[in-house]
Amino acid sequence: MDQARIGIIGAGGGVANLHRSYFKDLTGATLSAICDIDPAKLGRLAEQHPGVPTYTQAEALIDSGDVDAILIATPHYFHPTYAQYAFKAGVHVLTEKPVAVTAKAAQESNDAYAAAIKKHPKLQYAAMFNQRTRPQWKQIKKMCDDGTLGELIRVEWVITNWFRSQAYYDSGGWRATWAGEGGGVLINQCPHNLDLFQWFVGMPEKLWAIAGIGKYHHIEVEDDITAMMSFKNGATGTFITSTGQTPGTNRLTIVGDNGTLESVEGGKVVFREAEQNIRHFCMSTPERFANVSVTEHVISPPQSPPEHRTITQNFVNVILGKDQKLIAPAVEGVHGLELGNAMLLSGLRGGEPVKLPTDRDAFDATLQKLIKHSKFQKKESKTTGPQSISGSF
Repeated sequence: MDQARIGIIGAGGGVANLHRSYFKDLTGATLSAICDIDPAKLGRLAEQHPGVPTYTQAEALIDSGDVDAILIATPHYFHPTYAQYAFKAGVHVLTEKPVAVTAKAAQESNDAYAAAIKKHPKLQYAAMFNQRTRPQWKQIKKMCDDGTLGELIRVEWVITNWFRSQAYYDSGGWRATWAGEGGGVLINQCPHNLDLFQWFVGMPEKLWAIAGIGKYHHIEVEDDITAMMSFKNGATGTFITSTGQTPGTNRLTIVGDNGTLESVEGGKVVFREAEQNIRHFCMSTPERFANVSVTEHVISPPQSPPEHRTITQNFVNVILGKDQKLIAPAVEGVHGLELGNAMLLSGLRGGEPVKLPTDRDAFDATLQKLIKHSKFQKKESKTTGPQSISGSF
């Protein structure tokens, strides 16, 4: 195979428009089929992509023989459904984030993938965790993994630059509802940050959270989260996010016993390196008011690549045997979901501590109860302003 034929499911949506825009720049890939349940959108897509087969049902596209791989760009609940259907057909999958709404559903996809690769050993399953391609995050990952930072002491992430207007939530009937989206900021905006969080420092053992439900918007899901967590080695963490604050900030701090690592504005990484191990210095110095000497390193990573295109190109390259491994294996998506599910569950329970891994059945039962008893009336706006999402990542 020298070309990977890719079909896009949910091809008329906003993020799918972004993906379609760079397909002409991919090497070794062709857009070979498009699917959308909206006939009007599908008609417009057919005009834009003459000769490309169109489908209103994802299953029909997968079964058509027109594709080697699919890119899933539908609302969240359909991600595991179409992924698992594709696995059975031996079709490669690149899914938009999140890989599912719940950790339980994500694990079911992982199990289905594990079963499928016994029959299709080269089958690939990737996720659109495009922020893993950003140089500053890759630098931080390296320094966490190679021992530069030392043993984790504390991590905090304040990520409040996900501001969304009411018009954003009004732009689709499925948005910001329990039944349509399964949550708010944790399931829509923060899958990127939750993925990176666990990618850098691993998973905590326990967390507590305060959740603001419709705190800033006319919605029935969370738009504000403050979480605290504890790790197996005694380290602590905080995670604060919101879609109702502007100007927001994106500040990550990771403290290890060799120094402190920060991501600052402009994509720079600052490492304040302790000249001695902090734990050792604390216990060995005879001085009552001593402080360890520090050398500051300011690292300016190179310019970020075209993130979404990079993930898709890597996916294609692995399929064709040109790359050895995926940048963002979708099987890892269960971890960020585990974090987000735990935060929401704790917040809904008034800050009650939640152990990880979570009781996945309990979270699912809570979500289904919210769906069943929802009386929220959504006032969907049919007309909104400019819809570019290029600055949203």
